[in-house]
Amino acid sequence: MPVRIQGVLSPVVTPFQRDLSPDPERYLRHCKWLLANGCAGLAVFGTNSEANSLSVDERMILLEGLVQGGVPAAKLMPGTGVCALTDSVRLTAHAVKLGCAGVLMLPPFYYKGVSEEGLFRNFSELIERVGDTRLQLYLYHIPPVSQVPITLALIGRLLKAYPGAVAGLKDSSGDWNNTKAVLDGFAKSGFDVFAGSEVFLLANMRGGGKGCITATGNVNPGAIDRLYQNWRSAEADALQAEISATRGVFQKYPMISALKAMIGHWRGDPDWATVRPPLVELTAEEQHSLQAELKATSFDMPGLAVA
Repeated sequence: MPVRIQGVLSPVVTPFQRDLSPDPERYLRHCKWLLANGCAGLAVFGTNSEANSLSVDERMILLEGLVQGGVPAAKLMPGTGVCALTDSVRLTAHAVKLGCAGVLMLPPFYYKGVSEEGLFRNFSELIERVGDTRLQLYLYHIPPVSQVPITLALIGRLLKAYPGAVAGLKDSSGDWNNTKAVLDGFAKSGFDVFAGSEVFLLANMRGGGKGCITATGNVNPGAIDRLYQNWRSAEADALQAEISATRGVFQKYPMISALKAMIGHWRGDPDWATVRPPLVELTAEEQHSLQAELKATSFDMPGLAVA
């Protein structure tokens, strides 16, 4: 069984070439920079990775490229949850065979208002079909986007049925009360809870959580990791305020486009800003405004230009 990841994970943004095909070289460079600058792991193919704009084959090829390029599989938690059960099984089995530490699993999200029984059957069928004792499945609760919640009852039912396979949850509800309820209900039983934003990192750690999986981990991993490493210290609240403020700047803009624009800015590589439709890049005015706001906070991405 893989050693479970704890700490700061980034849902790595996916670079595209001008023809909108994934760029594996830029991808590998950014992943290595993240691991060298504070990320304990990489939640590739997450929401901010534009994962649902990528095909199954594209995800598999990119994941293989990372492992072959020297990114340890034990640092990877790829998103493998899609609407088609068979595609989820294929992606999950592929990740497990590569030796990934875990997979981050969206519920099937196209049909709304589905029952707990239906969701249980989906996850159960997936676990059974993958049929590998190495599988560590992290549920992905993001109801603002998926509109299909992962309820406490569903978590409890899955843990009872598959205690060795169901490892934890990323809570991107934006509702601390929900995260606290998950922590109170399951953290002591070895269920690993990750906050979906560093805004809740300190509270999550104090409640028994294991870290955060956060979009701005793409650009601010070192500062977020400093809080993770020092959450018991006297400076923890000040560190939390600092990273929350940086998050607040990025949240004023479309997040994926903003992250890519700033990576491109600090790398001196404007093509990094490319996103796949239906997303669009920041306007020149938005880019200048974001840069100015970040400069005013002394924000930096050390080593990025030469990574």
